[in-house]
This record gives sequence, structure tokens and C-alpha cells, in this order.
Amino acid sequence: MAIITINKNQFEKEIGKLDEKMQDRIAMFGTPIENITNEELQIEIFPNRPDMLSYQGFKRSFLSFLGKKTGLKKYKINKPEKNYKVIIDSSVKNIRPYTTCAIVKKLKLDENKIKELIEIQEKLHITIGRKRKKVAIGIYPLDKIKLPITFKALEPDKIKFLPLEADKEMSGLQILQKHSAGKDYAHLLSGKAKFPIFIDSNKNILSMPPIINSHLTGKMTEDTKDIFIECSGFDLKILNKCLNIIVTSLADMGGEIYSMELKYKRKLTTPNLNTEKRKISLENTNKLLGLNLTEKQLKNLIEKMGHDYSKETVEIPAWRTDILHEVDLIEDVAIAYGYENFIPEIPEVSTIGQENQREIIKKKISELLIGLNLLEISNYHLTNKKDQFKNMGFSEKQEKDYIEVEESKTDYTILRKDLTHYLLKILSQNIDSEYPQKIFEVGTVFNPDENEKLAVALTPGNFTEIRQVLEYVSRMLNLDIKLKETENTPDYFIEGRVGEITLDNKPIGFIGEIHPKILKNWKIKMPVALFEIDLEGVFEKLE
Repeated sequence: MAIITINKNQFEKEIGKLDEKMQDRIAMFGTPIENITNEELQIEIFPNRPDMLSYQGFKRSFLSFLGKKTGLKKYKINKPEKNYKVIIDSSVKNIRPYTTCAIVKKLKLDENKIKELIEIQEKLHITIGRKRKKVAIGIYPLDKIKLPITFKALEPDKIKFLPLEADKEMSGLQILQKHSAGKDYAHLLSGKAKFPIFIDSNKNILSMPPIINSHLTGKMTEDTKDIFIECSGFDLKILNKCLNIIVTSLADMGGEIYSMELKYKRKLTTPNLNTEKRKISLENTNKLLGLNLTEKQLKNLIEKMGHDYSKETVEIPAWRTDILHEVDLIEDVAIAYGYENFIPEIPEVSTIGQENQREIIKKKISELLIGLNLLEISNYHLTNKKDQFKNMGFSEKQEKDYIEVEESKTDYTILRKDLTHYLLKILSQNIDSEYPQKIFEVGTVFNPDENEKLAVALTPGNFTEIRQVLEYVSRMLNLDIKLKETENTPDYFIEGRVGEITLDNKPIGFIGEIHPKILKNWKIKMPVALFEIDLEGVFEKLE
């Protein structure tokens, strides 16, 4: 969650008097008030609405919610002018391969607007940008840049410029070692032989994403009228959404949006404010919310959330990153209807609630492992083919019996088949953390049927240590769990250091040390010992 600060006088001038009724409407919009003073209003923005991380974005959505300016807001995008181009060099392909760019002109910036622009940049970095890992944003005064611009990668010692708030020129490596921003984000370029840069036609470096802008070309003042914006990262869809959020906020400040030509192998023009259309069923809406809306009422509620509606089809703004499914639109309907207007009902069924026995068993297993100083983790049910198969050493022919998500909006495209690969992924993301690392997860996998599993990983760890953990759990649960040799073991274990786990002579999983080639795939530097077992048989014994 993020907090945005709004000038109270500006709010009351442009939105309405901040009385008790208005404060209630802000809370019912899903943006609870954090604090109010005589000068400022602080509200909390949840991660699913990065389009409201600026005052302009919040104002646009909230005015629609209040019924003052409903429906889809349109923005004009002017065609590229001469040299409004960005050339994407092939050298960035394996480093930071994509960028989306735009120019916004005729801005009238003051201290508050500059502060707001910097804040939305940083808040987008933290949220949708995952601390600059997925998205890095650069904003520059256009009058200090000569177009066209090139996005390419160079060796660190060939990169030399004056970074923001520095007093001397530095090389790419020096920035990572000595500049405060470089130290904070150096891990994002760790292991790279070349670093990405944006450079203009005068050979002036604009920035070294995702680290820092140049002091000479990347600092805005109140005299700045026209700006160049770039978002760089690994997913064009996310970069487009991020750019859309920024340029529409600037347009609401009075700026005029100009598109730019991006020269990849094929030409691309950004920003792209084309809307997305998605079906919404009146029947599904009423069933899910327990209402009896008419289509006219549905239309009014949908348009109060900034969409357009026609014949069970919703036209969704290009800056909304959170609408992935019809259910997300129904949630918008619920917000517009007002949660305070829902009438609670007591079901006409008399029941006595009790905790599911399987959940009790899972909780007991977790408590046993936590008692051994293991850390419990919880991962997504969704994963991707690279993590599930390639990094685990499986060939294309072995990739079968998995459930794939249709039209996935993210990198997560399939349902996970095991917990092992996720434990290794967690370890790979924490290679610079303190050792030893001892983790476990109890969760659902899909093969393709759903079933519950337990996986435990130790690093540095060996067969004896992981066996001791398994035997402790077996003993404390009074289960007849044993190990036996078998040739039918997963290839990601070291041969001779792996065993099959049985319960009452029925196989339920495997235990062993992870093969070095698999550790190399994950870039894990320490030996890992791991076991994963199916809990269905455990449930049957203990229920």
C-alpha cells in the first residue's frame, strides 16, 4: 500500500468540501484516509490501483465515482513530430530489452507539480515496477535533449556522466559503488557485462536505467515546459500501462501528449491509449453481489467507475492495470453501488461451524517445522514453464499433464505441478541472505487434479540433515514413514543421494540432495537438500 499526499485547499477547490460526508465517500471508494491536517490530506492507495498514485489520477477516478464526470475519459495523442524517435539497439536484448516512450508538452510546472511527478515516479517504481526490477522510469526536460534518442548497452567503463545530485562525473561501475542510488539498486545490474543507457544525438547520456538519471539532462525545474518520458523493463504490456498512467496524469495537469516512434526490428508507436473491451453479464453480477440490478442501473454503476458500457460490453481505460476478469468489473460495480448499501442477511440454514480436520493437520505440521526453526513460505498456485520445467532439467517432451491459463496477463501461465521448484526459486532469490536457510511450504499442486503437498528445503544441507527433519515429523505425527531405494526418481536429485518416501509401503514422495546442474540453473551457490511428500495419505491416516 502507498500513501499519497494531497493539498487540502486544492482538493476542496477541484473536488469538493472535505466535510464528514466527503470523508465517508473517500473511504467507501476504497481509499481510506490516513491523516488530515489544515494543509494536507493523506489517503491510502491499494496496490491494485497504481493509476491513482498521483493526485491527478485519484481526482479523475474519484470525480467519476461521485457522479460528477462519469464514463471513460478521452485523451488526445498528437502524432510524432520530426525526430520524435527512439532507436532500440540489439545490445540491450539480454539486459533490459524493452522501452516505451512519450513526450508531453506545454506543461506549467510549479513546485507542487514537480513534487507530485517525482512522487508518482517513485511510487510506480515501488509498486508496479517491483522496486525498479520490472519497470524503471525516467523523466527529462526536453529542451536539454537532442532527438532522436538511442537505447543501448555499453561496458561500464565506457559509461561516463554526472549522475543526479552528484558533484563529479562517474563511470557506470563507480555509480554502483559510490552513488547512494547506485548502491541501493546495484543488484539489478549484478553480473551484467554491459549496462543499459539512454543517449541523445549529441552523445549526452540521459540515464543508466534502472539506476539513475544524468544531472545535466534529467533534472526538471519550474521553467521546464516540455518533457521526455521513458519506461524500461522486460514486459511491453506492463511498460505500456505504466507509461499510460504517467502521460494521462500529465495531461490532467494541462500537458499535451505526443507519441514517439520506437525502432525495434519492427516499428512501434507509444503511448497507446487504446481501450480494452470485456464482457460483463448482468446475471453473473446480480448472482455474485446478491442484487437485482437492471441493465440501466448496471450501466450507471459501471460508468461511475470510469468505464463505458454498451450491450453487456465494458470499455476499460488504458491506464487500468487491475481489470483481468469479469469479476474485477463486478467488484467495480460493488464499489459504485456502495458496500454500505448492501443489506446483510442471515442464511436460512442452521449449522455449527468447525475447523476442517485437514487444516488442523496442516497447522500441526507447520508448527512442528517452525519449532525446528524452519521458515514457512507461501507461493502462488500459478507459475511459468521456465521455472517449472527448464530450470528443473526437464525437456520439452516431458512437459505434459499441466494446466495452462488462457490469455494470461502476466508471466505466470500454468498451474504448478510441485512445490520443489518454488522452494528453489525462493532460495535463488535470497542467495545474498544469511545462511543457513531452512524453508518449507504446505500447499496445493495440480497434476492435473488438486492435491496437498509438503516440501522442505535446507541450504547448506545434506541427505542426513533433511532425513532428520522428515523422521522428526513422522515420529511426532505417529506415522510409519520409511525410505527405500528406487530407480524411478526425479532427475533433479543427485544419483545415489536420493530415496523414495513411503507411508505404509505406499510411495508418497522423494528425498535427496539437488543436483549441481539444477543448482546452477537457479544460480544457487550452496548445496540444497530437499523432500516433497503428498499429504493425501497423511490426511487419511490422521483424520
